[in-house]
Amino acid sequence: MKNWLQTLSAAIVGGIITIGGYKLAGFDKQEVVVQQNSPAVLTDYRTVPMGTSNVPFDFTVPAAKTTPAVVNITSKIMPVAQNRDRNQRRFNFPFDFFGDIPFGDEDMLNRPQEGTGSGVIISQDGFIITNNHVIDNADEITVTLFDKRTYKAKVIGTDPSTDIAVIKIDEKGLATVPFADSDQVQVGQWVMAVGNPFNLTSTVTAGIVSAKGRNISLLRTRDNAAIESFIQTDAAVNPGNSGGALVNLNGELVGINTAIASRTGSYAGYSFAVPSNLARKVAEDLIKYGTVQRAFLGITITDVDSKKAKELNLPITEGVHVDSVIANGSADAAGLRRGDVIVKVDGNQVKSVPELQESIGRKRPGESVALQIYRNGSPRDIKLTLKSRDGSTTIVKKTSTALDKLGIEVEPASAAELKKINAGSGLKVVKINRGRIMRDTKMREGFIITKVGGRTIRSVQDLNEMLENNSGGVMIEGHYPDSEGKHYFAIGLDD
Repeated sequence: MKNWLQTLSAAIVGGIITIGGYKLAGFDKQEVVVQQNSPAVLTDYRTVPMGTSNVPFDFTVPAAKTTPAVVNITSKIMPVAQNRDRNQRRFNFPFDFFGDIPFGDEDMLNRPQEGTGSGVIISQDGFIITNNHVIDNADEITVTLFDKRTYKAKVIGTDPSTDIAVIKIDEKGLATVPFADSDQVQVGQWVMAVGNPFNLTSTVTAGIVSAKGRNISLLRTRDNAAIESFIQTDAAVNPGNSGGALVNLNGELVGINTAIASRTGSYAGYSFAVPSNLARKVAEDLIKYGTVQRAFLGITITDVDSKKAKELNLPITEGVHVDSVIANGSADAAGLRRGDVIVKVDGNQVKSVPELQESIGRKRPGESVALQIYRNGSPRDIKLTLKSRDGSTTIVKKTSTALDKLGIEVEPASAAELKKINAGSGLKVVKINRGRIMRDTKMREGFIITKVGGRTIRSVQDLNEMLENNSGGVMIEGHYPDSEGKHYFAIGLDD
């Protein structure tokens, strides 16, 4: 009798433990939402569109929805001219991200280079979003669809500041991935990476969002205006995933996979994606205008921490401190001051510099923005109209110019850069593409053009006019901010 009671007691305790484990594991009926009579669309990460399934989440639905719209991209780069500066190898740039374009000995510079990456179809008529470093300076781009159809693609536009590019293939009725609102992505949320790692097409991996607004100082080493506010995940991402999709369990695009944290070139625990809201805005600009419409607040900024909060008598320990205000910029015109702390943009909280940069990066010149700031320990609201870097509020559509023939992209040099080279004006070369500059000179990105043909250059319009009104050739004069002395480059202008 005693043995029987002991056995019964053990069974009861075991049953209680089993039920408790069932609840702790998240399988309690009240925690799982099953949509038995709805289409295969998830409304949140716990919802299961799988009939009577009692699984709390399922990756088969988003995988089936997104893999047909994620493509494999092969880019081919022809050999660099023999007189090109060997220290400026274009192959280093993507290798720093994922190693997508390999290189080895010096002889490889004399052979065509091929690299692979991924892309996401965002329109049925063939527009594809990818990373800039996947197709940067490619002479030939081939896109392979999920069903193995291949197409030659053309570049619509690129934006090194966000590492986003748009290419297009000539086809209709293609599968697409819809954009999600990346502002709604939560840390701890399940996500899935879709791409072509190591040329293994249509590969999916899963993980969670481990952080948001992450700045890893990757793009900024090449572009002072770079925007880094990555979504960090632990979904496995490897070489070839560049430009691929990071999706939620609805099969919606929450980010474009861009970089990994690794000492070996392969996945080591964390990957980073450009948020979909920023990627979408950049893609729309490139498609509609041919260039990104960048808006600037016109301030220098740093993060607020507990020490700074104490110094400023702030009731918060997060936000963005205004270190200085640039004359005649957006912030200056609206009355923003040095010492102000920005805590909200359009009602959305910003806790760090990357978050503020992303929020403004989704705006265009001429658009208004509402800021909530703390000044002298008290909150106040400021509304301002955003300007471009050159102080304009107009949208500028890219047209073919003399600069396109030279193969360079320029922007006004900052006040700090001009002070460093002791110049009153100048244009900074932010990108060197295929063209006369790459073919005939050893100019490097970062060069600041101060004179052309002996004439001082004060704007992009000045430079274009100078180039278009000259025949034969001109002498370009300027400086590198990191070296002393002037540099001169002779350029032929005749076709």
